[in-house]
Amino acid sequence: MARTDHEPVADIATALAAAEALTDTYQDYDTGTALHRVGTAAEQPVASRLPLPYPTVHEQAAHDLDLAVSLIVDAPQAHLSLSRLLDSDPIEPEGALVFAALLHLAGYADPAQFWFEFAAGAGSRTAAFCLALLHQQRSEHRTAAYWHSQLRARSRKPARPSHAAPQRAALLPDSVRRDLISLCWQGRRPSLPPRLQAVIHSLPVEPADDDFGEIPRPDHTLIRLPAVTTR
Repeated sequence: MARTDHEPVADIATALAAAEALTDTYQDYDTGTALHRVGTAAEQPVASRLPLPYPTVHEQAAHDLDLAVSLIVDAPQAHLSLSRLLDSDPIEPEGALVFAALLHLAGYADPAQFWFEFAAGAGSRTAAFCLALLHQQRSEHRTAAYWHSQLRARSRKPARPSHAAPQRAALLPDSVRRDLISLCWQGRRPSLPPRLQAVIHSLPVEPADDDFGEIPRPDHTLIRLPAVTTR
């Protein structure tokens, strides 16, 4: 397959670090630690478990997007960000980003794109990074190039001041967050367990949009996700 306007991202951790895509949203999040925790939990050495680069640009982008959203919901600030999405006016872009990641993991591709665009429009560089991967996955190279350009443009802007936040519960149970990243590490598609997916599927929806169809909207059931059992 001929290369297009972008090479595949061979290492998601390197890509995120280079773009500082997570660090502007989650100031204290350590992507390397999250990946290392999953790798060292397995019996095999980490190096032997790294997935091989994918043969096509769109397959690599799909994998990198899956891992990016798994890292977003794994972040310790994800629960607080989602709470602010529900309780703040105006809506917090970080919360919209987390909600988009949950929708992606629940199989809502178009609604996830809607919320990624909302978060990116409100200033989230991580959301712009996810949108670049999403459109690269679909071989929509001009749109992917646009979001890459937005990511580069925003990198030249001063970062917003960090506000210390109280420690909050994790967004998802530890085992779920670990499994999501582990599946990506193995080169497989991550998805939420059925009981957690059921919570997402039960959310209220807005009237059908011409471009995205019915758009789920967040409610307070989402911040009780850690209490939902997976058995």
